[in-house]
Amino acid sequence: MIRVRKSAERGHADHGWLQSKHTFSFAGYRDPEHTGFRSLRVMNEDVVAQGQGFGTHPHANMEIISYVLSGSLQHRDSMGNGEVLRPGEFQRISAGSGISHSEFNPSSDVGVHFYQIWIIPDEKNTEPSYEQKEFSATEKTGRLRLVASRNGDDGSLTIKQDARIYLSILDSNIVSHELSDDRSAWIQVLSGSVVVNEVELDAGDGAAVSDEALLQFRGEPGSEFMLFDLA
Repeated sequence: MIRVRKSAERGHADHGWLQSKHTFSFAGYRDPEHTGFRSLRVMNEDVVAQGQGFGTHPHANMEIISYVLSGSLQHRDSMGNGEVLRPGEFQRISAGSGISHSEFNPSSDVGVHFYQIWIIPDEKNTEPSYEQKEFSATEKTGRLRLVASRNGDDGSLTIKQDARIYLSILDSNIVSHELSDDRSAWIQVLSGSVVVNEVELDAGDGAAVSDEALLQFRGEPGSEFMLFDLA
């Protein structure tokens, strides 16, 4: 079964400097029908204006993942990390026992468009940590590129949850993924349009998948999507 969450149905917060679309309940947006899926708790699509950002604020016991579609994002945290996240790079913060961080658009003329994702960890109060890696378009085109997993398989980032996160850019071929009986999936279309098992999804659309043994993806070449294989 594939249950679609259309882009236009998401919550929307307009803060002037920040335009944010919420797939699941977040901050002032409350939707009892959409509070998360398995260990996936937050799926926000954000656009931050030039020279603006999220000031220093705390988190604990959450895996926080960011992926930039365009522009750049300046990260600083209480662990001493100070990095700039650019398109093609994937960032993971394990907040664990507690961290503080800020995310800022350093550009003076271009907005930053990115996804912020939260996954509930299966361990609490662990030592906080940070990772950032680049995954090229070549690695993702016509295939599923593993970008995060519990054990950091295939050079992916490590997360404290039984989840595997993939990125893919479609070409003319069909991309396939098998799901075992005890697992579900979430699909998030980042750009373009994607057809999964004959269900059409456009940019911003998401879909919860259960009781499907095989997922097959095709669609407009250049379309990008994210796949979460979840316990």
